[in-house]
Amino acid sequence: MRQGSLPFFFIIIDYYDIIIFKGVSDMKKIKLAYIGGGSKEWAHVFMNDLALTEGINGEIALYDIDLEAAKLNQKIGNLINNHPSTLTKWDYQVYDKLDDALQGADFVAISILPATFEEMRSDVHAPEEYGIFQTVGDTTGPGGILRAMRTVPIYEEFARKIKEICPEAWVLNFTNPMNLCVKTLYDVFPEIKAFGCCHEVFNTQHFLCKVLEEEKGIKADRREIFTDVSGINHFTWISKARYENDDLLKLLDSFILKYGETGYNERGPVDEFKISPFRYANLVKMDLYRRYGVLGAAGDRHLVEFMNPNWYLKDSETIQKFKFALTTVDNRIEKRAKRLLTLNAISEGREKLEVKGSKEEAVVMMKALLGFGTIVSNVNLPNVGQIPDFPLGAIVETNAVFSNDCVSPIVAKELPDQVKNLILPHVYNLETVYEGIKNRDLHLIFTAFLNDSLCVKLSFEDAETLFKKMLRNTREYLDPYFDLEDYLD
Repeated sequence: MRQGSLPFFFIIIDYYDIIIFKGVSDMKKIKLAYIGGGSKEWAHVFMNDLALTEGINGEIALYDIDLEAAKLNQKIGNLINNHPSTLTKWDYQVYDKLDDALQGADFVAISILPATFEEMRSDVHAPEEYGIFQTVGDTTGPGGILRAMRTVPIYEEFARKIKEICPEAWVLNFTNPMNLCVKTLYDVFPEIKAFGCCHEVFNTQHFLCKVLEEEKGIKADRREIFTDVSGINHFTWISKARYENDDLLKLLDSFILKYGETGYNERGPVDEFKISPFRYANLVKMDLYRRYGVLGAAGDRHLVEFMNPNWYLKDSETIQKFKFALTTVDNRIEKRAKRLLTLNAISEGREKLEVKGSKEEAVVMMKALLGFGTIVSNVNLPNVGQIPDFPLGAIVETNAVFSNDCVSPIVAKELPDQVKNLILPHVYNLETVYEGIKNRDLHLIFTAFLNDSLCVKLSFEDAETLFKKMLRNTREYLDPYFDLEDYLD
């Protein structure tokens, strides 16, 4: 049975006993259409993982509105093909039409930046005038809502094209806001075979590996850490975590006694957040565990955006106390510029190409769907009962079983009521955001904007002023879909 139109079946099982992956015996040839194939970051992780995976090969169809960026990735892909570490070579083709890229696709990967960094600058920084700080600004908060307004209409077209051209293809989404991207795909094309991939849970599993090492002297790989995950993207929670017979959550009390005030960075120095805009010291994660008895399964930078802003984002002193970074858009622009210099140097032979596998699971998921084995991973799917107390049809993040042409969500362990009370307002507000965008109803979108947890300090008047300002700042990308003229007058 394939995972398709709602309702589809789900599994009630202790998933710790069902991780199986068979050796490779047959080569399968596939076509993967990559929407956003000019990506400067994720594409190269994906390309390296594909090159180091046996059992599958074929065509990677690179499509991007920035055609030159896609051509650069084609060059990098061909260099990867010629690298001595490469196990599988792929045929990288660039397409200037989406229809052609999708033709005959077995898989579709979507990873796009809706609009430019200048629009994102407004998303993240315009609310600061009103004392609203956003650490990421791409999922929730004022920034997440404006980003969704630019993204959902694009995804409506993607879904229509996939339905028309390659309806049997599996669709992997990597774009944020993850929740509303996946929601759009299923709403426009209910029979679509799609899921959203996010690595935030993987990072928390790395953190749990360090807890295990600190408390019991056992070194483990994060794939050996089995976690029960539930919630919504970037606001997921771990209610159960095990390594063999060790209950890892029971080790946290002792660990937090040692690091609950100073912090702990599983990747490096605890104060690395001062120099890296993407780092944090897990103080928010540990603080939430002390309060609720379950572990936030996203990075601190994501978790804080879903909370009352007076808890962790009140002011610069509070942010410093909890040791996480506010990632500015200038940080992102600088990082992108450096990355582009590196890619150009590699493509021109001035810098050595490194082919190294990642800890991501997208390629492993694809192989399971092709029949090479069975795995379990966390993904974003419509709720068909895997989180019983959440609205049916809402996009939720839980574990799921990947097997031959099938993704089956696993029923998650119930979260404490006080944690459900934190998550559910966001679930319902995201549904409101989506309905507003779907119906091009700016007044409905504004009610969701006003109800967002980061906007709690705003008066009606200030919220409306900020919302309209942010609309104007990104108007170039909204005008094709929304009637802004009367609303902004």
